[in-house]
Amino acid sequence: MSKHETQKPGIIRVLVVDDHAIIRKGIGAVLDLVPDIDLVGEAENGKQAIILDRELAPDVILMDLMMPEMDGIECIKQIKTQRPKARILVLTNFAGEEMIFPAIKAGAMGYHLKDSSPDTLVDAIRQVNQGVASLHPSIAKKVLEEFHSTEKRRLSEEPLTQREVEVLKLIAQGFENKEIAGQLIISDATVRTHVSNILGKLHLASRTQAALYALREGLASLEE
Repeated sequence: MSKHETQKPGIIRVLVVDDHAIIRKGIGAVLDLVPDIDLVGEAENGKQAIILDRELAPDVILMDLMMPEMDGIECIKQIKTQRPKARILVLTNFAGEEMIFPAIKAGAMGYHLKDSSPDTLVDAIRQVNQGVASLHPSIAKKVLEEFHSTEKRRLSEEPLTQREVEVLKLIAQGFENKEIAGQLIISDATVRTHVSNILGKLHLASRTQAALYALREGLASLEE
């Protein structure tokens, strides 16, 4: 599978995670032509990816999102917990906000679509390996639009309470209401009330917008 028996200096070691064998083989064929990138492993689902990441510690992980056994977003979360410095590049067919923002919040450093050209994919791998975020143009546009729409909304005169700030931080870290309730030792109904108050005070329409607001204001970070 690997072009090199041992790791060589300057070689970017890549793990491909995708449930379709033809996609994995196609990516392998592309990377086989690139002298500074080495395909060191393949996984067909998230559970396999976590095991291989532990064994191989690749420089970059190419991650699909829709897979059996364990989806890509949950896999990203677990790999980042297991190895915080892991650099993950999403490669998927899905360009919806319901996939983009959870993947980025989970810790993905890049997000590209499978219709990207081989050259674009190779450039994205190199960027992510260097610690530089890499987004498909259409994905970058959606991310910027979301940040700008959040930026334009003004806070109401009534500030968030300390408890609401705590809830907002946990929302930004990807926790659901039940998990927030458990952490703060309050009821699910109380959490729902706090979430509703937060959205109302910040003039936001969704939890995603609230999470982005918290990240932009420094109340939470993607590393948490």
